Amino acid sequence: MSTFQQDIDAIAKLRASQGGTWDGINPEYAARMKAQNRFKTGLDIARYTAAIMRKDMAEYDADSSKYTQSLGCWHGFIGQQKLISIKKHFDSTDKRYLYLSGWMIAALRSEFGPLPDQSMHEKTAVPALIEELYTFLRQADARELGGLYRELDAARQSGDEVAAKAVQNRIDNFQTHVVPIIADIDAGFGNAEATYLLAKKMIEAGACAIQIENQVSDEKQCGHQDGKVTVPHEDFLAKIRAVRYAFLELGVDEGVIVARTDSLGAGLTKQIAVTHEVGDLGDQYNSFLDVEELDPADMNHGDVIINYHGKLVRPKRLPSNLYQFRKGTGEDRCVLDSITSLQNGADLLWIETEKPHIGQIGGMVKRIREVIPNAKLVYNNSPSFNWTLNFRQQVYDAWSKEGKDVSAYDRDKLMSVEYDETHLAIEADSWIRTFQADSSREAGIFHHLITLPTYHTAALSTDILAKDYFGEEGMLGYVKGVQRQEIRKTIACVKHQNMAGSDIGDDHKEYFAGEAALKAGGKDNTMNQFG
Repeated sequence: MSTFQQDIDAIAKLRASQGGTWDGINPEYAARMKAQNRFKTGLDIARYTAAIMRKDMAEYDADSSKYTQSLGCWHGFIGQQKLISIKKHFDSTDKRYLYLSGWMIAALRSEFGPLPDQSMHEKTAVPALIEELYTFLRQADARELGGLYRELDAARQSGDEVAAKAVQNRIDNFQTHVVPIIADIDAGFGNAEATYLLAKKMIEAGACAIQIENQVSDEKQCGHQDGKVTVPHEDFLAKIRAVRYAFLELGVDEGVIVARTDSLGAGLTKQIAVTHEVGDLGDQYNSFLDVEELDPADMNHGDVIINYHGKLVRPKRLPSNLYQFRKGTGEDRCVLDSITSLQNGADLLWIETEKPHIGQIGGMVKRIREVIPNAKLVYNNSPSFNWTLNFRQQVYDAWSKEGKDVSAYDRDKLMSVEYDETHLAIEADSWIRTFQADSSREAGIFHHLITLPTYHTAALSTDILAKDYFGEEGMLGYVKGVQRQEIRKTIACVKHQNMAGSDIGDDHKEYFAGEAALKAGGKDNTMNQFG
């Protein structure tokens, strides 16, 4: 017996126990509404999606071709349409996630207006967006199931038992639009206690995975920009523990922590780490400082001097009061950061890079896996990279190394349209096309954090519509460029009344009022013009 039928029977029994006062309640209608609202709280979602991530991680460990992907979303509607589209095209949401980027929160959801990604937006903005996304995804469940219920009713009314059984099977095996969200907590928005409190709000909203980075909270910079400032490992590990405590307190025992290191681009630190003995974490962190050996006689007023392995050294300090790391130490620091995070409770790694290069990231992962064999990365497939130029240059460099003739190409101008149809450009596009599969196989990348495409697609599509609609095309600009495309590509949103919940509302009117229900979805409703 299906869960749906069990619910009908249970509600029927409950109705019968009420001495006739509930006779106006249809048990099947109540069971339908229950199925349409599978997840009652954000914690229900967090526990459900955490189990999905753990399963996916284990499957990736066994077979690197089973990687996952995500797409960043800055509004509940965008996330909803993405999942509806995924189900339409691929019949499954398996291994497809949402990513919630701090960058997009700052740029698009702050009450202060568009902000730089410097942890300046409100702490509450991230949990609010998580809740919004899951509200829209749950509504997508209700909408799709509502359509199936109407199909079931039509089959029953026509006496087609075969069709009715087929629809019932689709209802019983319905796959939810609710998928894992990896949520960006930036650098924790303050001390470890602040991190813990914010993590709780994010988990309560439904987040099963929280990504945190090792930058100084109040100095935090956008992912790929310069001027980033890291913190000593013990400071970062305190925040990792704070997030884990938040998961455990709320009963999300399988919650996932993504530890991000920005050391590749971060050449600065605000603190000299505490060290108690040679070779401890603090000592290793300090070993990367840019220092000069000093004779006590050469000390200046206000100098900070440390005893490093029996030598007096002066760390290079900038006018900003920050200390500088030696150039060329970024990869070593990334490896140390990653190993340390995994050894202290993190589940996945994020190494922020300045370009999408499998060799670069794979080289670091190889070193990490010498210590942590099952180390896995998420990776920022970022629009901040110029993918076309980067990959054309990678192909150029590979061909040069192989001794191929590249005299027809100017490496610095490979973005030029004149190269678009060349063999080099075609090869570069092929590398881009297989980047996810290749990086999962070669560089331990389990999950791809694609953070910003929906930001850019919204801007691009709006630009096209504005140009055509307000120009010579007039209304044809919308009809040809938008509506006709929606119809022919069966975009669900073409029936925008249905997408907004009109049919759900009509179903409820019938449940509540029976034949007296005044429905919006009659034969003359304009939605019927779209099939």
